[in-house]
Amino acid sequence: MVFKRLLGAFGVGGPSVDTVLAVARVSPGGFLTGEVRIKGGDFEAEVEHISLGLVTRIETEHSEGEHSGLGEFFRAQVSGPFTLGTGEERTLPFRVPVPWETPLTEVQGQPLNGMAMGVRTELAIAKAVDKGDLDPFSVAALPSQEAVLTAFSRLGFHFRSADLESGHLYGVQQRLPFYQEIEFYPPPQYAGRVNEVELTFVADAGRLDVILEADKRGGHGAGHDSFGRFQVTHEQALQMDWAAEITAWLDSLTTDRHGSSYGASYGGHHDHHGHGGHHGGPGMGAVLAAGAAGAAGGFVAAEVVDEIGDFFEGDEEEE
Repeated sequence: MVFKRLLGAFGVGGPSVDTVLAVARVSPGGFLTGEVRIKGGDFEAEVEHISLGLVTRIETEHSEGEHSGLGEFFRAQVSGPFTLGTGEERTLPFRVPVPWETPLTEVQGQPLNGMAMGVRTELAIAKAVDKGDLDPFSVAALPSQEAVLTAFSRLGFHFRSADLESGHLYGVQQRLPFYQEIEFYPPPQYAGRVNEVELTFVADAGRLDVILEADKRGGHGAGHDSFGRFQVTHEQALQMDWAAEITAWLDSLTTDRHGSSYGASYGGHHDHHGHGGHHGGPGMGAVLAAGAAGAAGGFVAAEVVDEIGDFFEGDEEEE
């Protein structure tokens, strides 16, 4: 798409940019590829840099309630300084790494309600910076994550919604300043005992953390959440009987009186901790991340802003 906002940032007759994705579907740990096409305007321009930022919608909590805004969680520089001549056209290829913790936007080809992801192109000329429109892309599950999600489906769970919560998970090695919660309605046999189950993945190149949270209702442990955590390699995740593991965890909730943690580790250590962030309980305060950005790209602190892109809300005004 051509960034029409550039006309306002650099004046009528200024340069325009079109970012084209080679493939609009990636998986965590993969690469987003494509090219940035820039065309000079009616005057010569000194371009300071062109950068790409991965952006998603994040929920944050404050004293007045929840707020939803765009957060940039990864940035890569496509180009350094150069002079763009009048009417000159340039094509800049890019290959941007997608963080392993990038949240999923689809499961088995079906979009997750509440999730959206985009890449935003930033063009800087003469100290004026324009953050253009967002190009949407989707994030599909890794095979190890797909194995867990398939088990949820086989057990009769029904997808409810998904969102991103600002903060850190307690006791989990996490690099992004937010985590994804995929919410399910439980199977009928757990009706009256469990209101919903939330699933969170935290991955890196060699390991997958699977965090489960049950919102309990009625009976013993009413008003308390119960957690489960599994720490495995991606290879081990493909070999596990996740349906049996999830069932065992759910069955353990029937004797849980005050909310507990259930965990397993394969080739690692036990670590029975649940969510941080908005969930209460001792030692579960949120820790906001503030990563360091590298020269060619890196993690940056998620800056929640009030603008919502047109592909998130559909109300972007044409200029």
